[in-house]
Amino acid sequence: MKRLCHYISEYMGLLVLAAALLALAFPVAFNWMRPTVINYLLGVVMFGMGLALNLKDFKIVFSRPKDVCIGCLTQFTVMPLLAWGLTRLFSLDEALALGVVLVGCCPGGTASNVITYLANGDLALSVGMTGVSTLLAPLLTPLLTWLLAGKTVDVDMASMFLSILWVVILPIVAGLLVKWIWPKFTTEAADYLPAVSTIAIALIVTIVIAANAAKLLAGGVLIVMVVMLHNVCGLGIGYLVGRLLGLSEPKKRAISIEVGMQNSGLASSLATIHFAAYPLATIPGAIFSVWHNISGAAIAYLYQKADYRATNNTQEAHRE
Repeated sequence: MKRLCHYISEYMGLLVLAAALLALAFPVAFNWMRPTVINYLLGVVMFGMGLALNLKDFKIVFSRPKDVCIGCLTQFTVMPLLAWGLTRLFSLDEALALGVVLVGCCPGGTASNVITYLANGDLALSVGMTGVSTLLAPLLTPLLTWLLAGKTVDVDMASMFLSILWVVILPIVAGLLVKWIWPKFTTEAADYLPAVSTIAIALIVTIVIAANAAKLLAGGVLIVMVVMLHNVCGLGIGYLVGRLLGLSEPKKRAISIEVGMQNSGLASSLATIHFAAYPLATIPGAIFSVWHNISGAAIAYLYQKADYRATNNTQEAHRE
């Protein structure tokens, strides 16, 4: 079972992609899954994140506040503004534009920590950024969504704030409490948590895409391109910010990945709850969930290759 869970988490990108393609090809087969289930699935992911965290993981906020502040400031400026700019550049319709903006205004995704680890980035910084951006999300996500999309869409900030508290913050706190009260159970569950989160994310993607398959097929190429650009530009700008500030290579990688990889499941959940009149608003989050796992795996591979080449060059230089 542990080996199976390892494969599920290792090939997260492929599994989520397969789920998306199946939902797109056979949407009727998944109609029995209701959109309201998305909140519970996201809660499972966030609960798993709480179980995986330690209170000591947050000490980086106090020991290295400058790095975390740089990362979170980049997170909540670059991605929302990129989202808004891309929706204007490609003249997306109101519902899709709202979905892209929602993705941009969400905190960093839980998968970013795994990708940062694989990319030999600063894992402590990544975990710290994920934690702080998630705690800031109940305030900043509704506020930024209202600022960037509120002129055309009625954004209920108070309701969205409460939703994020219930769906994101409460499950994380519950996970931390369970870890504190039953540490033995948490240790035993650690091998299974990434696989459970992967399956939950794949189900979220399946539900959203199956519910909107026909509309996605009708105009999907444009929105897929926008989502891909949003993610890739976020990764690139995040790295550039670290470079301009003279940060170390591991820090640059952590900020790049944390900025580029969003909690897109939360975006789909918020769109389902608060913007039922705009069903297509759930689509960008679903596509982002698929794509950023693929791009994340790819960028981790590229960083690993770069480190391998650098090590080889150093060894050859010493031999000479």
